[in-house]
Amino acid sequence: MIAVIALGFQTYDYARPFYDEYMHEYEGTDSFDGEDVTVVIKEGASAEEIANTLKDAGLIKYPKAFLRRLKNSEYSGHLQSGTYTLNTGMNTLQMMEALSPKVAYDEPIDKLVVPEGFTIEMIAERCEEQGICTKTEFLNAVNSVTSSDFKYLADVPAGADVKYKLQGYIFPATYDIYETTTAKSLVAWMLETFEYYYDDVAGRAEELGYNSYEVVTRASIIEREAKVAGERAVMAGVINNRLASDMPLQMCPTVLYPLTDGLYNQEQVYYSDLEIDSPYNTYKYGGLPVGPICNPGLDCIEAVLYPESHSYYYYHVSDEDAGTHVFTETYEEHQNPQIIGQPEDGENGAE
Repeated sequence: MIAVIALGFQTYDYARPFYDEYMHEYEGTDSFDGEDVTVVIKEGASAEEIANTLKDAGLIKYPKAFLRRLKNSEYSGHLQSGTYTLNTGMNTLQMMEALSPKVAYDEPIDKLVVPEGFTIEMIAERCEEQGICTKTEFLNAVNSVTSSDFKYLADVPAGADVKYKLQGYIFPATYDIYETTTAKSLVAWMLETFEYYYDDVAGRAEELGYNSYEVVTRASIIEREAKVAGERAVMAGVINNRLASDMPLQMCPTVLYPLTDGLYNQEQVYYSDLEIDSPYNTYKYGGLPVGPICNPGLDCIEAVLYPESHSYYYYHVSDEDAGTHVFTETYEEHQNPQIIGQPEDGENGAE
């Protein structure tokens, strides 16, 4: 017993300095005269990549502590590219301030509103309409991001036949636009915003056996389907039931995404449309679509992570104006709403 206690003290004595260093980088406010170090932050660099650059330069030891502090600071989303002279005696908050030039805090010249359910294609068009950047510049910035730039892209299956690997990861929010904003810095900020919110629910996804890609794929369907907040978790349950029973999802937005080239500028799906040969089309192919069909918000992500358990396999619109649906357990009820006392109008078929 004495030996075990002694070993415990030795382990504590060994680990304590590392813990103290980590906590200092996470929340320390003191500084000292150290050595100046010049670092180059490349354009479009993610927060994670910036943290690794600082570590390689000997300015920090624990990138996770830096990222954790950044997430909860006023500098989140404001670190900029450029060449900087930092000091090894700086605390991490001072480094963040130095990497966020004052120009970033000037009055924004515009705001970009990215609603829940917007696609990369729709965002690109809005950027061009507002004069933020051209559509081509935004799409090129999207395509320039690699798995090493953004950790969650490692969840995208190798060789996935998707249009954009970032689809689903561009977080819906309102973004301030400054004179210094570029397509690359905007995309990086959007990905960092996704990471900020998703990190808080990633543990729940792991409990369910989902990686981020499966979560945003499921959530993207719900985002395009649900118009009423109270129906999101119900729809998540329908997806679970159909997949568990090896039934095709047969959900119209998975047809509209490839059919409209991601613009969703067609509201109705015709029977002839169901034959479109696309890996996104859940009428033609079983299981989930090959990838997300839009960029879902946090509410739909949480609906996937906390679905409602029920026996529904079908649903159709009951009130076009309100956007509500009727959920049914059998195909007979789905085809004959009056069996369960519902009006006959509304969509039939897959939904």
